[in-house]
Amino acid sequence: MYEHYSGQVVLITGAASGLGALLAQQLAKYGSKLVLGDLNIEGLNTVVEPLRQAGVEVVAQVCDVSCEADVQALVQSAVTQFGRIDVGINNAGMSPPMKSFIDTDEADLDLSFAVNAKGVFFGMKHQIRQMLRQGGGIILNVASVAGLGAAPKLAAYAAAKHAVVGLTKTAAVEYANKGIRVNAICPFYTTTPMVVDSELKEKQDFLGQASPMKRLGHPSEVVAMMLMMCAKENSYLTGQAIAIDGGVTAY
Repeated sequence: MYEHYSGQVVLITGAASGLGALLAQQLAKYGSKLVLGDLNIEGLNTVVEPLRQAGVEVVAQVCDVSCEADVQALVQSAVTQFGRIDVGINNAGMSPPMKSFIDTDEADLDLSFAVNAKGVFFGMKHQIRQMLRQGGGIILNVASVAGLGAAPKLAAYAAAKHAVVGLTKTAAVEYANKGIRVNAICPFYTTTPMVVDSELKEKQDFLGQASPMKRLGHPSEVVAMMLMMCAKENSYLTGQAIAIDGGVTAY
């Protein structure tokens, strides 16, 4: 179904765990060349080593997406090693502790925007520059249903994820006639480490009740949509923020 991914160069931030790691593993099966970045180099190496042993061409390096120089260096590594970037996945993100709106402080906002908004912006900026040189490409940003509506007790996170949706739509329109497609996915709570290894671990059943399906999403369900949205055949889709939420936003 996704044979066209064979030989494509795909850059993924936040690839040490969760959606980024699973997407890398799936793309490896289809024969993609991978450029993986993460702040957690030990976790990244755990993902990368089995891929290399299986013969997958992989570039992996430390990347703090809140630092533009790190993001630019990751993009440059892709170009140096493989000559191009066919798909850029801006996946790295973080979720701050849950706080009431009035208890959210400047530090919470700064951290959430540094990683969740600026990190995506830096990725898009340098990926688009390269894609303009090569005549096109595909970008997918990982936002959240918190970027489409309210997220009580997560004001800083919601603000940053709304920014991701805005950046996605703006870049999509600006570069639509340059052969560059830009979209975002907006998952509901999904059983990635951001949920299962956080304060939300004990609240999974409760959180799942907010979905008409009465459960959280599974990473494989989100990755399935990511693969579809970045498919070459999906060539008329751009500027969209697609909810993967079990029906939450259908209300």
